[in-house]
Amino acid sequence: MVENPFLIFDTFASLNKDESLYVTWTDVDINENEKKFLSETLKRLQYLGRAESWVEGGLVDGSPEPNCYPASHHKESTRDLEMIDVLVPMKSDEYSSWASKWKREHPKGKKNKVPEDILAALCVETTILKSNGWSQPPGSTWMPYLRESDCFDVKPEYKGLAEDEKRPTVARYQVSSQAPPRLTDALSLAERIHTSLVKYSDQSPIFTGCDENKTPLKGHGHTHIMCESNISSRRGIRGEITHVTLFAPDGFGLKERKAIDMLKKVWGHGGHDVQMVLLGVGDPDDFAGSNQMAGQCPLFLASRIWHSRTPFVSTTHPKFTRNDDPKVIETEIRMIGQDHEHIVQIGSQEYDLIRLLEERGFPVPESIERIKYTDLAGKHTYWLNFRTNRKTGNGSKGPSPPTGFRIRFREEVNGPIAVGYGAHFGLGLFVPSDQN
Repeated sequence: MVENPFLIFDTFASLNKDESLYVTWTDVDINENEKKFLSETLKRLQYLGRAESWVEGGLVDGSPEPNCYPASHHKESTRDLEMIDVLVPMKSDEYSSWASKWKREHPKGKKNKVPEDILAALCVETTILKSNGWSQPPGSTWMPYLRESDCFDVKPEYKGLAEDEKRPTVARYQVSSQAPPRLTDALSLAERIHTSLVKYSDQSPIFTGCDENKTPLKGHGHTHIMCESNISSRRGIRGEITHVTLFAPDGFGLKERKAIDMLKKVWGHGGHDVQMVLLGVGDPDDFAGSNQMAGQCPLFLASRIWHSRTPFVSTTHPKFTRNDDPKVIETEIRMIGQDHEHIVQIGSQEYDLIRLLEERGFPVPESIERIKYTDLAGKHTYWLNFRTNRKTGNGSKGPSPPTGFRIRFREEVNGPIAVGYGAHFGLGLFVPSDQN
């Protein structure tokens, strides 16, 4: 694939079409003729900034309290402010001094291209700027301004959900960082995301998994935080986490949607924050697909065969009975395949996996086999390389060692499949076997 060498980071601020932008001069006194001229000029203003940013301009007598003003006008404020540089016109006498200096320093014909006054300078075309080697329009200068640090934060509008209205169950993010965490640290990243969502949602049970009395909810309808390492043209090639998908069968309500929108970043190791870019909110069918280059999510596909992407950790301690104990026969789970009989011993990790799958509504698998590793960035990554100890919550460690499995069902089942200890925090995640 040939990369585009002319990529441009094109930034701009976009206002709602029904909102107004005010520019205020607090220390300017103009006469009636000047006011009439300014009013007519503003009426003829067709766009501001970008050519597609159509505007209707006019002169008004009053305006709201400014949220961006010269640093020299700063007064004590309780608002969180940040400083930016703004390109503003010089005063007429400042421009005259600058123009005279330019003519003295460039006597070889270029002085004829210097605009004679400040108004002409502000109308200079790009070709003149380039021919004179100017990096900015003549007659302009940079001035420090102060503005509210959150003035361009996206503040989405929310509409209440009707009682019978279907709630979205999936929210998907793209992950970006100068030092992105690898999939082996999925548990750690998921815990940080969980902490932020709980905070932003004011302890919503959909994120905490507990009711107002701190009693764990029954079932698994609350949020699963699933980390992915998907290969694209530039991303996922080192086994880093490229996407994070939230899945809550009980659905996201108004409070949860606000928290999802507020999640912009979480702290990262080494001082590099992990940026969270929300790609969309919807249902599994909106995201399911095998084309990872197109940003589709394989976790929601239907397949007969699934294999571990992050390690499965059993929720119970291994229990084994003597081979000569007749109770073994009564407690075995027997799965009949097409050509063989597969027996799973009670107390084994396979036994617990089957139990948890049935608990989640999946059918009993036709067969289960252990696998030693997952393919991460083209390398065999063994399960012991994954972090499996939680730093928060009750009990920071699963009772069994991490293991991987390949599961074969008799018929296709729909994902996602995430079971076992830490399943709500990125562990025990399975993907279709033809997916990485």
